[in-house]
Amino acid sequence: MTLYQESLPDGIESRMINNGNGLEMHVLEAGAGDETILLLHGFPELAYSWRRVMPALAADGYRVIAPDQRGYGLTTGWDWHYDTDLSAFRFVNLVRDVMGLLAALEVDHVKAVIGHDFGSNAAAHCALFRPDIFRACVMMSAPYGGPPAIDQPPPGKDIHLALGELDPPRKHYHLYYSTREANENMWHGPHGVHDFLRAYFHYKSADWEANKPYPLKEWSAEELAKLPTYYVMNLDDGMAETAAAEMPSADDIAACQWLPEDELSVYSETYEQTGFQGGLNWYRGRFVDQFTREMQVYSGRTIDVPATFISGASDWGVYQAPGALDAMQNTVCPDFRGCHLLDGAGHWVQQEQSGAVNALLLAFLSEI
Repeated sequence: MTLYQESLPDGIESRMINNGNGLEMHVLEAGAGDETILLLHGFPELAYSWRRVMPALAADGYRVIAPDQRGYGLTTGWDWHYDTDLSAFRFVNLVRDVMGLLAALEVDHVKAVIGHDFGSNAAAHCALFRPDIFRACVMMSAPYGGPPAIDQPPPGKDIHLALGELDPPRKHYHLYYSTREANENMWHGPHGVHDFLRAYFHYKSADWEANKPYPLKEWSAEELAKLPTYYVMNLDDGMAETAAAEMPSADDIAACQWLPEDELSVYSETYEQTGFQGGLNWYRGRFVDQFTREMQVYSGRTIDVPATFISGASDWGVYQAPGALDAMQNTVCPDFRGCHLLDGAGHWVQQEQSGAVNALLLAFLSEI
């Protein structure tokens, strides 16, 4: 048994389930209610990131399911090499993964799919593709701006070239995460996985006091350069160096109640074994034109089930894609039930402010 499995709170069970799509999925479960809630984590996280949410939902009478998604954690069956077939990591297949999981659990629908970070996009696509199965949607920390338009105009000057021409030169983390060296940099960097994750989680949290986000005017190099370096990096730095520059002090680490050292060790021990390439492959799909064209089949389609958005007031992720927040609320989700930005939380909202998140989730679930 791994530290991951040994460290689960009371009431959360761990098991492996064949999803019929090539994976043995590691799944956390809590509760035994008639209605099911599905939780989808982001990067660089695990189903463990829902450890403070699952007991609250289970106590309110729900069956709660949280898998390690393709490329993550104790789930097996995916190819960890950089040169793998990326089509396994495109959203159509990621939705197929969770549909197969539900089928294996004999669950024909869920009351809500709830996703955080990249899992927010996964949850949005679940509701977009199959509203009959995923009957409500909660997105966290990453607003979904809708599928790509089939008639979108050709792009202007390449944003990545423009970022590289700034003074000082910069690069977008999506592009960095698509490179061959990104996994090695984070996995075998000079400070080790544990310290890398400590710095990375700190830098994107409300504990880093300079996280004071605001809407950007447009998708331009000059505007994107206003983002912290965990989103728009210095050109010559890897993410390991970027995070290390903001490593919290020993006192700050000791004071961090939302992610104490023993809980961080669950993440670090797991990623020491798996590396980061599985999660990075999700980002690489953004640069495959074939995948974009496939998603244009859904151009103009909306998420018609009840939807809501939760994030931290100190989370730059809310604004990193200019226009996405407004599009989600006003166009993409016709039955949008509210945008909640919580004080005292940055990007890791369900860990930093789990009590407030649980209250919002339970209120949303009760009204639908």
